[in-house]
Amino acid sequence: MKVILLQELKGRGGEGDVIDVARGFAVNYLLPRKVAIEATTGNLKQLEQRAHTIKAREEQRLSDAQALCDQLAGKVVRIKAKVGEEGRLFGSVTSSHVQAAIAEQLGIEIDRRKIETHGHIKDVGPHPIVVAVYRDIKADVTVDVVSDGNVEPPTTVVAEVEGVAPAGDAFVEVVEETPEQAEADVAAEEAAEEIAEESNEAPAETPAEEPAE
Repeated sequence: MKVILLQELKGRGGEGDVIDVARGFAVNYLLPRKVAIEATTGNLKQLEQRAHTIKAREEQRLSDAQALCDQLAGKVVRIKAKVGEEGRLFGSVTSSHVQAAIAEQLGIEIDRRKIETHGHIKDVGPHPIVVAVYRDIKADVTVDVVSDGNVEPPTTVVAEVEGVAPAGDAFVEVVEETPEQAEADVAAEEAAEEIAEESNEAPAETPAEEPAE
């Protein structure tokens, strides 16, 4: 099914691009979320009439994205976490933790879905990540995971994001969860991102309505 994108769809294109996707993905995700519209004859004609405006907006987005990329490139953010004796974390650092660290330490708001951690971060030390700012514009950032000094196994998994409050005081945000919740949260995040990014996914099944009695 051909659709016209109204905004960026990671890995597929941006506003005004006409792409081919699975019907189920279009009907169940792109169209209701207003990420795209169906590429009908009428919509394609309107697209031609708006081409100049779309091009100007795209040039501005690319310029803004490059400026943001320049702010992020080469930066290091630190995340404190509970660590075992062999340097393994109790749980893992997720894209949400990285998002919070970037916001607090660099003052830059990033959509966590644009953060590529290359798998689970479960060890102390520097970890290279990528922030997909917009289209092919990406910034390399380093996440430095350090121990909070406590090597005793805690009763809960604690991931701490360290930054600086606006007033300049030390700031630590603590997120607590059980080991089962930690693993479940990571799995849920990955599943949600796969659904949002996979344009060829099969149509979602719609439960049949029960007949009225």
